[in-house]
Amino acid sequence: MTDKKITILTISDMPFSPSGVGIQTKYICEALLKSGKFKIVSLGGAIKHPKYEPMKTKEWGDDWLVYPVDNFGNHDIVRSIVRTHKPDMLWFMTDPRFYEWLWMMSDEIRPLMPMIYYHVWDNYPYPKFNKPWYLSTDKIVAISKVTHDIIKTVSPDTDTEYLPHAIDSEFYKRFDDDARAGIKKENFPAWEEDRFLFFWNNRNARRKLSGTVLWWFKEFLDEVGHDKASLLMHTDPLDPNGQNLNSIMSELDLVNGEVLISNTKLPMESMSAIYNMADCTINISDAEGFGLSTLESLACGTPIVVNMTGGLQEQVTDGKNWFGIGIEPRSKSVVGSQQVPFIYEDRILKEDFIAALKEIYNTPKEKLDEMGALGIKHVEKNYNFENYTSRWVELLLEAHEKYGSWENRKEYKSWECLEV
Repeated sequence: MTDKKITILTISDMPFSPSGVGIQTKYICEALLKSGKFKIVSLGGAIKHPKYEPMKTKEWGDDWLVYPVDNFGNHDIVRSIVRTHKPDMLWFMTDPRFYEWLWMMSDEIRPLMPMIYYHVWDNYPYPKFNKPWYLSTDKIVAISKVTHDIIKTVSPDTDTEYLPHAIDSEFYKRFDDDARAGIKKENFPAWEEDRFLFFWNNRNARRKLSGTVLWWFKEFLDEVGHDKASLLMHTDPLDPNGQNLNSIMSELDLVNGEVLISNTKLPMESMSAIYNMADCTINISDAEGFGLSTLESLACGTPIVVNMTGGLQEQVTDGKNWFGIGIEPRSKSVVGSQQVPFIYEDRILKEDFIAALKEIYNTPKEKLDEMGALGIKHVEKNYNFENYTSRWVELLLEAHEKYGSWENRKEYKSWECLEV
C-alpha cells in the first residue's frame, strides 16, 4: 500500500447545512480527513445555493473540495468529476428516490470504482422494487435496524452492515440540574418553576405532522391547564412544504406562551442548551427513517415521546428499558407513488398522544431524571460518536482494499450467467 490518499466522491445534502443528512455527512467527512488517509470531493445538494463556485474549508484546504449543486447533481456533473478527479470510491446518502439517475449510470461508474450507499428506508412492506438498486451497489450501510432487515431480505447477496447515526457528545451532553433550571429561568423568567416544557425539533413538513401536534397539544392543555405546560417548536412556521403554523396557533388561541416558535438556525451549543432546558422532546412523524432530534435529546438526558416507527422505535427502548414513551401506531395505511409503489404510513391516535403527554407530565422529576440518565447510557452504548466515526474510516479502508478502483478494480462483473 502506498501513501497516496484515497479520493472519495460524496453525494448528499450540502455538508455545511443543518439538515440531518448534511450533519452526518460532515461528521463522516471530517473523520475521514482526520485519519490522514483520504481526500474528498463532495457534491453538496438539497438546498438552493447563492453561488456555485467550488468551496474549500480553511482547515482542510485542497483535501476537501465541495461543489454546490442543485438537487444532488446530474449525469454530466458526475462524469466531469470522475474524469477530472479520478475518485477511488463513490459514497452517497439519503432516500433512494433521489438516486435513480445515479444508479442508471452505474455501468459507467462501477467498472472504475465501488459505489457505497448509506441507506435509510422508513417502513415495511419489504420494498422488492428496490432490489435492482441494491444489486447496483457494492456495499450498503443501513442507518436503522428496519433498513438493515429490509436489505438482507430483499437482496441477500448484497454486502451490507448496520451502522446507525450518531451525534457529537462534545456538544450534545447533559448539564447539571442547576444549569438546566437556570437556562429555563433565563429564557422564561415569568414562568412558574413547575411549568413543563415540551420540545419539537423538525422540519415543518407534511410527514412530520406539525399541525397535528399543535391541534392535539391544545387539547392536552385543555385538560391540564394552559398555564401548566408549553410547546417550543424549532422550525420554520411558513415552510412551503408544511402548514402555516402561525395561522393554526391563532385559530387555536395558542398565542399566550402556550406555543413558542424558534426559527433561527442555531449552533450545536445552543441546541444542546434547548434540549437541556426541555423536559421532553416529541416526534410523532408518520414516516421517520431515523429521527436525529430525538437522539440529540437522549444524549442530553431528556426523555422522548415518539411514534413507534422507523428508527424512532430503536431509540426509545433497548428492549428492556424505556427512555420515554413509545406510542404504537393504530393505523398503517399503504401509500405510494410512481417511484415508491407501496409503503406503510404509520398514524397514532389523538387519545394515545394526549395520554403519553399526560404520563410524562405527571411523572415525578426524579423519575424523569432516572429515565434521562438511562437514555444517556443507551446513546453511549449504541450510538457512540467515537465508534461511529472510527468505523466509517475502517469501513471505507476495507472497501477500498476489497473492491479496489480503476486499474485494480476487483469483485465487479458487468455480466451474469443465467440458466434458461
